[in-house]
Amino acid sequence: MHKKGKLKTCAAAVMLLYAGVSLADPVDAADAQADSVAGAAAASPAMAGAVIVTGTRANGLKVENSASPIQVLDAGTLQRTGQPDLIQALAQNLPSFTAQAFGGDTANLTLSARLRGLSPNNTLVLVNGKRRHGTSNLAVLGGPYQGSAAADLNFIPVAMIDHIEVLTDGAAAQYGTDAIAGVINIILKSNNQGVSGSVSGGGYTDGGGKTPDATANAGFKLGEQGYISLTAEGKYHDFTDRGGVDPRVSDPKNIKNMPLLQVPGYPQLNHISGDAQYHLYTLGANAGYDLGGGTELYAFATAGRKNARAFENYRMPNRLPAVYPLGFSPKETMREEDFAFTAGAKGKIDAWNWDFSSTYGRDKSRIGVEDSGNVSLYTDTGYTPTVFEAGQFIASQWTNNLDISREFEIGLATPLTFALGLEHRQDKYEIKAGDSASRYKEGSQSYPGFSLTDAGKHSRNNKAIYLNFIVKPVADWTVDLAGRYEHFSDFGNAKVGKLTSRYDFNPMFAVRGTFSNGFRAPTLAEQYYSATNVSPRSAFVQLAPNSPGAKLVGVDGLKPEASTNLSLGVVLNPASNLAVTLDAYQIKIRDRIVGSGALYGSGGADNSPAVVAAIKANGNVLDPTVVQTGINIFSNAVNTRSRGVEFVTTLNSNYADYGRVDWSIAANWNEVRVTKINQAPVQLQPQTLLDQQAISHLETASPKTRINLGALWKLGPWSVNLRESLYGKSHEWASPDGAAWYKNEIGNTATTDLEVSYKLDKAWTLTVGGNNIFNKYPDKVNSELLAVYRANLDNSAVSIYPSFSPFGINGGYYYARASFRF
Repeated sequence: MHKKGKLKTCAAAVMLLYAGVSLADPVDAADAQADSVAGAAAASPAMAGAVIVTGTRANGLKVENSASPIQVLDAGTLQRTGQPDLIQALAQNLPSFTAQAFGGDTANLTLSARLRGLSPNNTLVLVNGKRRHGTSNLAVLGGPYQGSAAADLNFIPVAMIDHIEVLTDGAAAQYGTDAIAGVINIILKSNNQGVSGSVSGGGYTDGGGKTPDATANAGFKLGEQGYISLTAEGKYHDFTDRGGVDPRVSDPKNIKNMPLLQVPGYPQLNHISGDAQYHLYTLGANAGYDLGGGTELYAFATAGRKNARAFENYRMPNRLPAVYPLGFSPKETMREEDFAFTAGAKGKIDAWNWDFSSTYGRDKSRIGVEDSGNVSLYTDTGYTPTVFEAGQFIASQWTNNLDISREFEIGLATPLTFALGLEHRQDKYEIKAGDSASRYKEGSQSYPGFSLTDAGKHSRNNKAIYLNFIVKPVADWTVDLAGRYEHFSDFGNAKVGKLTSRYDFNPMFAVRGTFSNGFRAPTLAEQYYSATNVSPRSAFVQLAPNSPGAKLVGVDGLKPEASTNLSLGVVLNPASNLAVTLDAYQIKIRDRIVGSGALYGSGGADNSPAVVAAIKANGNVLDPTVVQTGINIFSNAVNTRSRGVEFVTTLNSNYADYGRVDWSIAANWNEVRVTKINQAPVQLQPQTLLDQQAISHLETASPKTRINLGALWKLGPWSVNLRESLYGKSHEWASPDGAAWYKNEIGNTATTDLEVSYKLDKAWTLTVGGNNIFNKYPDKVNSELLAVYRANLDNSAVSIYPSFSPFGINGGYYYARASFRF
């Protein structure tokens, strides 16, 4: 079906959904009570009436009474997304949440996601309300996700999760740094009995990406007053290859002078454009013990290990002929270990509630290169290893919290809730140098080892205090006021506040709004990461913003981002089985931290002597055979403004003998604009810190419009889940050298997900399904740009699909799953 026709069909489906309010037989009173859809627009109807803990310090607040926009996804919703991947599960259910499809270098080994088109670093991740540590693997070549060092959600087993609360609102005053776009709070299972799990397998329609997965959860009693819930998961994901033919291997001169035709798989020799391969093993535990008298001990932990590999650009037979006479395809490798542990106690003393906890998280990534070589080392010594240890990243975070609250009767409609909290946090980040062979002269091919000047240990401490007052001046009016003060050891103080309010005119109609300011401290990785990124044609140095080389190009460290958030929304419950929310928002960020465009020292349309000097000051030796050299750097380069609207509605319909259907619509319109570009340092002129591509990654690389239409039908042992996802246009600008620019655009696209389940008995359920079942691909890279790449024998021509695609570059995915519960 033509894309426009399919969009019209989906619009008709929206009309039918609303018609269901009157066409469906009314549910009985008991069902209406149990299944009433959350007024706060929970994405999962099963979570209607759930008590939430995110975005509020009030006890016992139900999702439908929230003054802030919040969506709740239950375990069933997460499982029905097909691919056993928490990031994909969130992306498929939340229109404002976009998952990364592909990244360059190590960014392809740790994919991330972003909320409301902002950096992944602008979304705070909590587990059971406690801050989750970030990954050590900074996304340097991540396109729109560049600079991401956010928490890696895939180290949390999906089977460990009871539900997820997603606050789409600024919350820095409540939780501190990072909570500009919103908060993802993962609530873990606390079952004390039962065993559940699943075994699944799937793969892409056009090959690759085979993904077997096995997971299990079991609950046990700890004495008479405690519980422990244990989870284990093992997963494998295979390579995919969606690239075109490398023009170097099809060039007549190269074919004549090199044995290319003898290479197995010719001409498909460059496999860089596709998924990485990985094995991921994770363990999780959540425990609690009631000591009596209102006091409870609790602890939870996750531990995981991932071994990943990703193809890099093919090297021609003339690059290292004595070792690789047919050329070689280097692979980047990562052995990652992730660990997190929280222990605490909570209880009540007189009228005071208290909660004291300590959380430690650590992520270590050992980066390597295999099937590679060091050309200069071989030339100078007659020997080169083929496997290298390129270095290590280590990131850790230790957070201590004390939270107290109580209610005071002050003569208003309800008691005033007062909350106060203290927090201490220590962050550490370290880069370890690669082995001597990996960093000799230009280093190992495809990924040089980290140099001695790249290596280093860095740390930061911060202390914070917050106050929160929640009151109802009259029965239907809620006012929530929060303030926070933080002191950072490396850049001073931050003071932020938030005002939230909601007024219920009647049970069917309410208005709500928030006004807040926030901040985000630069991650230690953004401040101190330094490395060399190479391809067969280019070598670019990623300068640390506070390095001596950075000062030569006019950049002197990073400062925190500052934000102002505003939202206004309505909550509608026109019928017992229908709920609608509509929230408009604006987010202004000042001094936003972004990655620069390509700043050329040679081979660009404009070149800066300062760039060459910065590379030398950093101690880098670059490959003398490359055509282009330059630098990239993070800086507080821009101010941005995001404006958008989020719409969520759910409808429960009972069709008697024909079953029950849970309908849903979730939509987001989001526009990001760069409102100010800080003047480029004079040392770089005529180049600018941000080129057209860097600006497009901020403004247009995510679709402005995203709509999810869902229907979950149940009848007896059968259930069918159907979801239609509509993606608006998105685009980026790209250039081979910074002179001529070309627009890569992905048009309006609709993808369809379908899952069918049959419950064999009380214990076993069989499921088959598919994501993107009609095998849709994004529009290809601009043909004129590809022609330039091919004419220049540029390996960039291999990437024929835009890496910023919001629905990936791999096409349809089909799977089968067997689930059990005892």
